[in-house]
Amino acid sequence: MEEINWIEYLTAFGSVTTPILVLLLSAIGWRIRTRLERKMELEDKLRDDRIEAYNKILEPFIILLMTDQAWKADPKNRKRDKNKLAQEKMLSLDYKEQAFKLSLVGSDSVVKSYNNLMQYFYSMDNTQQEAKNADPKIMMSLLGKFLLEIRKSMGNQVTSLDNWDMLEWFLTDARKYRDG
Repeated sequence: MEEINWIEYLTAFGSVTTPILVLLLSAIGWRIRTRLERKMELEDKLRDDRIEAYNKILEPFIILLMTDQAWKADPKNRKRDKNKLAQEKMLSLDYKEQAFKLSLVGSDSVVKSYNNLMQYFYSMDNTQQEAKNADPKIMMSLLGKFLLEIRKSMGNQVTSLDNWDMLEWFLTDARKYRDG
């Protein structure tokens, strides 16, 4: 009887294990691909839900931050008080529903920054005197942070912008508040 050397053993072992390894790696690759595809599908759906929630949550702030001149330029707004309208929107059932939706679909940092902004408003007394004494720098900083976190959650995680940069395009005094 002839003696089998180690190369023949290795060849036999390789010819048996190669198809098994190929099948195993193919199955692992397929599993990873399907997970990634599912995750991307869910992210796309979640992105649409986030955009809708963000837009509705931001609407009263957009109204509040419009200049009176821009607000009155629209004929349908000439006899409407923008501050009252924004407040009514924030107190509406629809707004509360959107806030719940935001807490479910928003990223952690968006929810936390929205919470901080709303806690600032809740901490102010409802009297006109308190509202007049509110620090606009704090409110603007919190709003800018909220906008920045929304930006990051929409795919711009590596942004070099800060909360004040998010406000400069529409707030004429943004640099004064930042530096002051």
